[in-house]
Amino acid sequence: MTGALLIGIYILVLSIFVGLELINKVAPTLHTAVLSGAGAITGVTLLGALYAARGGASGLSNLLGAAAVALAALTVVGGLLFTDRLLAGSKRQEGRG
Repeated sequence: MTGALLIGIYILVLSIFVGLELINKVAPTLHTAVLSGAGAITGVTLLGALYAARGGASGLSNLLGAAAVALAALTVVGGLLFTDRLLAGSKRQEGRG
């Protein structure tokens, strides 16, 4: 393995552990704000995936870019649907009380 690939793998593994620790430390009342921030980050990821899919030098990089676009778009849409459902549930609860 090349040095750059090993560094990339180390960064990926480290970011997974740091992300898990950060999410576990967030209070339940702040999860909506965290989801909002995650949606914004995913939007930026979608733009990066579009850029990667556009300028690929090989078929493999185009395929990986297209997969990244599909997964990032799925995450953005899922986050929006979840937020919509969460807000609809809070509106129903306000009407009862």
